[in-house]
Amino acid sequence: MIQNKRLVSLDVFRGLTVMLMIFVNNGAGNEIFSQLKHSKWNGLTLTDLVFPFFLFIMGASCYLSLKKSEFIWSKDIFKKVVKRTILLFLIGLFINWFDIACDGRPFDFAHLRIMGVMQRISICYGFATVIILTCKTYFGSTNGIIGCIIGILVVYSGLILFYGGYNYDSATNILAQIDLSALSYDHLYHKSPVDPEGIISTLPSIANTLLGFFVSATIDKYKNQRITILILSGVVLIITGSLFTPLLPINKRIWSPTYALITCGIGTLLWGILVYIIDREKKSNTNSYPLQTLSIAFGTNPLFLYLVSELLATLFGSTGVKEQIFGNLHLLITNGYWTSAAYATIFLSIHIILALLLFHKKILIKI
Repeated sequence: MIQNKRLVSLDVFRGLTVMLMIFVNNGAGNEIFSQLKHSKWNGLTLTDLVFPFFLFIMGASCYLSLKKSEFIWSKDIFKKVVKRTILLFLIGLFINWFDIACDGRPFDFAHLRIMGVMQRISICYGFATVIILTCKTYFGSTNGIIGCIIGILVVYSGLILFYGGYNYDSATNILAQIDLSALSYDHLYHKSPVDPEGIISTLPSIANTLLGFFVSATIDKYKNQRITILILSGVVLIITGSLFTPLLPINKRIWSPTYALITCGIGTLLWGILVYIIDREKKSNTNSYPLQTLSIAFGTNPLFLYLVSELLATLFGSTGVKEQIFGNLHLLITNGYWTSAAYATIFLSIHIILALLLFHKKILIKI
């Protein structure tokens, strides 16, 4: 089946992001390459690019989806948005519950983490969609979205600058204190001073999603210049974010405004490169290249494959399978860093098989 090339490039981008997400989330042992871990606090690693890329792509996909209804509210769209937002949030809760259930505490709801990756995805999807449709329905245009993005980032910048958002101490960090008051200690993430998917830090991640929408809308309006626009937009976002890093260091844990801008900039550049590569191919058959086919296979069932990876990772960890595989690999590969990478590769390979099976069977699991 022939697909729209820009849509193919977005599917490829989404698929590559999900593959990287599964790979970096599943290292093993104590020795893991620094680029395959999140920054401890300020800084930016390869791993830190994954989540904002996914939100950026989700925003771009929202444009393609909502365009069919001309961005106007309707009863059916409202029901769809509410249903999907709630479903995604509940799936996130299920992932967190599965973790404590495998730890032998299936009824320990008092320590169930409320927030998480899927929960943030659900909130970003819900709020971004409401903002987009509201701008069009009540103001006659989606152009106001850029104002919303700037407003969100400016307000959030003021909050973290004046109220200790960068403090590496939960007792004095405003983001940690708000999460503590709203959710209580037992329902939070405890491996860093702040919950990386906390309540207030979700605001700039919504900006990530809206930026994806805005970029997608712009290149759809100027189709003949889409590669140039993507490249230039990416450069502008990176430069803009970099200019503010002395004041607002890049920080994934608190999702700093500079982190949002720079990761969106890098994502926009990569999308431009993918559009260029795919558009150069005269044939529009998605099977032109093995990596392209594999990426599209992941890109067509992204959330399902992520869900499977989270559940399988928890299961492998709780049953000792992960430790056993890692131990056997360590006998063959004495360097702990490469052993960890080898384990992550094997884990990803399981999902490659599943992704290709679903793709060739033309099974699309919508979440």
